[in-house]
Amino acid sequence: MPPLHKLAGVLIVLAVVVGLVAPDAGRPGPAEAKPAAAPGGTAAPSTPSAAPVAGRSGAGGSATAAPAPSGTAPAPVIGAASAVARQVKANELGQIPVLMYHRITAETTASLDRTPKQLREELTRLAEEGYVPITAADFARGWIDVPAGRHPVVLTFDDGTPGHFALDERGVPAADTAVGVLLEVARRYPGFRPVATFYVNADPFQLGDRAADGLRWLQRNGFEIGNHTFTHADLSTLSKAGVQREIARDEAQIVALTGVHTSTLAYPFGSRPDRDSWARHKEGEYSFRGIFLAGWRPSVSPFHEDFDPEAIMRIRSEGKIRENDCRRYCSQAWLEWLRENPGERYVSDGDPGTVAFPADVSGDLAGGYRGYGRSY
Repeated sequence: MPPLHKLAGVLIVLAVVVGLVAPDAGRPGPAEAKPAAAPGGTAAPSTPSAAPVAGRSGAGGSATAAPAPSGTAPAPVIGAASAVARQVKANELGQIPVLMYHRITAETTASLDRTPKQLREELTRLAEEGYVPITAADFARGWIDVPAGRHPVVLTFDDGTPGHFALDERGVPAADTAVGVLLEVARRYPGFRPVATFYVNADPFQLGDRAADGLRWLQRNGFEIGNHTFTHADLSTLSKAGVQREIARDEAQIVALTGVHTSTLAYPFGSRPDRDSWARHKEGEYSFRGIFLAGWRPSVSPFHEDFDPEAIMRIRSEGKIRENDCRRYCSQAWLEWLRENPGERYVSDGDPGTVAFPADVSGDLAGGYRGYGRSY
């Protein structure tokens, strides 16, 4: 046999052997096969597209993509949920409580005030009912990393008052501040993550010349600093220039103290400007992934087709008192309702890179997250 023919024969035999030993050779591994931008990734859209979803299956069926026009990629297909997701009855299209606090003070003088004792009791309840705090920034970008079977909660504190955060002479958070109480509850309930978002105005926490040290301590320890305007202005009364000036001044202050920009904004009084675009972005000065209202109900999931990152709902922290219809719309009432209606509450599958849910709510998934959807 000529030498070249012998060489060709050897190569053929080697190819067959490699194919038998490594049948997956040349196929993408799990990391390669995963879509480019998982929920929460920097490449993920901040506002999921509302493209129509074709080929959606009914409950219990398999999803099939509709025929795509020539030259275009087929529509993403919702996959099958994991065994863990099925076991814990994951529903990552469920509602999430975003709790809104104002002053934390031993002597309450305003209707929105809460005492350290009241805060401690509410956080303890959240821990015992399986909630895990995440920051407003992670919520807005769709990065919800909590254990399977648990529920995310977002803790937000408005106005940056001394009752939220103060450092003692040793540089340790004062015990009866919001941060001190949160750390205390987390020590008693190790699965309860001690993180929160603080929306600050001028002179955050009244720390004065210790502000930079204080804000950097918060950031190092997993807390988020958010924009709440410089003078706590009612943005609904201001012009475009006035709105942008208020937000930009606060942003400049925070960047000067921390070295980083904020990711989220909370409207003072929950009052929206004439145009949300004025508040959302100003070239070179600020840009937000989420804007939070005052609100009166839980937020929809960031993966839900109804999610609006420019109008994220919050719940006032309060008992079932008569004022402001808190018997129905404040935190105690809503936490009771979510406990009594578990099918409406967000339940994690434990994987922040997928969105798991019962098949019968597949229609609620935002189009931009369809490729990450996992139904059962």
